Amino acid sequence: MQLSNRITHITGGGSDGWDVFYKARRMVGEGQPVIELTIGEHDIRTDPVILSAMDKAAKGGHTGYAMVPGIQSLRENVAKRIEERTGVETTFENIMITPGGQAALFAAHLAVCDEGETALYLDPYYATYPGTIRGIGAVAKAVQTHAEDAFQPRAEDIAAKAKGAASLLINTPNNPTGTVYSRETLEGIAQVCKDHELWLISDEVYDTQVWEGTHLSPRALPDMAERTLVVGSMSKSHAMTGSRVGWICGPKDAIENLVNLATHTTYGVAGFIQDAADFALNQGQDLEDKIAEPFRRRRLIAKDILDGQNTVGLIPAQGAMYIMLDIRATGLSGEDFANRLLDEHLIAVMPGESFGQSAAGHVRVAMTVDDESFARALTQLCEFAAKIA
Repeated sequence: MQLSNRITHITGGGSDGWDVFYKARRMVGEGQPVIELTIGEHDIRTDPVILSAMDKAAKGGHTGYAMVPGIQSLRENVAKRIEERTGVETTFENIMITPGGQAALFAAHLAVCDEGETALYLDPYYATYPGTIRGIGAVAKAVQTHAEDAFQPRAEDIAAKAKGAASLLINTPNNPTGTVYSRETLEGIAQVCKDHELWLISDEVYDTQVWEGTHLSPRALPDMAERTLVVGSMSKSHAMTGSRVGWICGPKDAIENLVNLATHTTYGVAGFIQDAADFALNQGQDLEDKIAEPFRRRRLIAKDILDGQNTVGLIPAQGAMYIMLDIRATGLSGEDFANRLLDEHLIAVMPGESFGQSAAGHVRVAMTVDDESFARALTQLCEFAAKIA
């Protein structure tokens, strides 16, 4: 029996460039001491106080069906958080709780794109973006950004591909580049969306990890709240990656229709997990700062190491838990460099090509191991690059 084209073409064929990651995992499974700097998984786990709240909720009986849009207190808490950070009036009616940010990205595209319509996304991109778009039956079209601009998108490049498109997906602070989009960049994006009647899907899961500049949600720009769907998550801000709890924030009518979609797909998120997320948000900024602090610290470690050499270039690391390194001076592609680094030094990083062609000749390094291991691995990476160059 034949499967649908939609499901068999989600990845576009091939591995989407993640061969180095899978190879590193195989080596770890064989007992080799690989330092993994690949994926955005915190090296600390969910705070025990959050787990205690989850345990209490589960043992207290909140294990049945939860309200599909999300429990009322969590929706209100998310709305309050967003309103305080953006200045845009937001109520629980603007919020739907989802099984993580990935489910939110899928639902958001399904809400605004009809089958066969074009959905734009920026290159470099988080690995699932094009597959998410293909998965809802839309046509994924990349808009290139440029290393010389620190991967800040150019409005004219987006406009050149916007004719006939239904949506644009952006991510700031950005994975994989660490770039935080400036107000000027976001105002340019907003104008293109208004000029071309695009929905804007804004992935803001790294909004608590800003090291330079200020995070600005495009929903806060003039006339953008009505055409913007914001994706958020507890995964990065509260180290709750495995709990799978996120949200979509958008216009009330969009949320009402998204609730209909969830009723026929995910049927909501486990109540005890939502209770834990609600508890976590109530702990305030101090807990979020505690989760973010290791990455803030390691970014400074990285800057010190990279300032001491002249082979590897650092793309301005303004936010998120990654740094993007320019290794073009070695003459190698990002993929070749990453494979050799893994084979010869047991250090695993992600090739820039894993995230699109705009980052060819770069590697992404996740700052997700302890400080000492991180510094040692990054120093070895720079020495390896210098030797090749």
